[in-house]
Amino acid sequence: MSPAAPPPPRVYGTWPGGMPFLAVGSGPPLVFLPGITPNHELPTGADRRLQTRQLLPYAGSRRVWWVNRRPGLDPDATMADIAADYANAMLRRFDEPVDVVGESTGGSVALQLAADHPAVVKRLVIVSAAYRLGEEGRESQLNVADDVLDGRPRAAGAELMRMTGAGAGSKRLLAVLGWLFGTVYFARATADLMTTIRAEDAFDLQTRLADIVSPTLVIGGDRDAFYSADLFRQTADGISRGELALYPGRGHLGTALDPRFLPDVLSFLDPPDSAGSPAGRLEPGADRDDVTR
Repeated sequence: MSPAAPPPPRVYGTWPGGMPFLAVGSGPPLVFLPGITPNHELPTGADRRLQTRQLLPYAGSRRVWWVNRRPGLDPDATMADIAADYANAMLRRFDEPVDVVGESTGGSVALQLAADHPAVVKRLVIVSAAYRLGEEGRESQLNVADDVLDGRPRAAGAELMRMTGAGAGSKRLLAVLGWLFGTVYFARATADLMTTIRAEDAFDLQTRLADIVSPTLVIGGDRDAFYSADLFRQTADGISRGELALYPGRGHLGTALDPRFLPDVLSFLDPPDSAGSPAGRLEPGADRDDVTR
């Protein structure tokens, strides 16, 4: 019996500008922009293990860099300001464009990054995000910010988790879990959380989608409470080299847990055609009725 392969090497630290990172695996770089976090400090303990675990599926052939927003954002920072931080750090870290995956709030930042700084992005995967939040998503995130500021972490946790469900039953269950763990989750919340929520509330990139030149895959669930199927479609359609994988019955949380998710992402990032041309490969989820372009 052959010995088990050693785990991929892991490194933790900060990028230029103080942006916290986790790195795992080896190979061509892949930058992962995470969803909203209560603070912009380097994760530790169980949070570090959780954040690292979601990178492992990519780490077999990639050096995956999980990079959060920098701590100490200007209270008036916009999504463009946050994206500029990433661009400046990536230009110092890499000597060529790299693939980028952005999830939820990280997806909003990634869209802004690709529109404002096309020279740093090679391929782009947007997960559970669109060119703007839906109205319910905006209202919910502002409610979370108000609850945290008013000292109601359980209410904030319940609201945040409720929105990640796909239906009434899962939303009730997730709201209970959010209420139970809200005090722990928001115990170390900082002003950066409020700044990021305000920046995403004002974020609307619809008129800039045509500026994104990178091949882009938008993945979303048609029951995502933060967005909508139409917002996902409009985002993919507005990007000249955009594609959409839309998963029926999936909410905000369930999209990345769908069994189709990793095959779609991996085949997009490393297409079967070595030239990587759209004409030489199948689109994500080809021949599936639930995937549209």
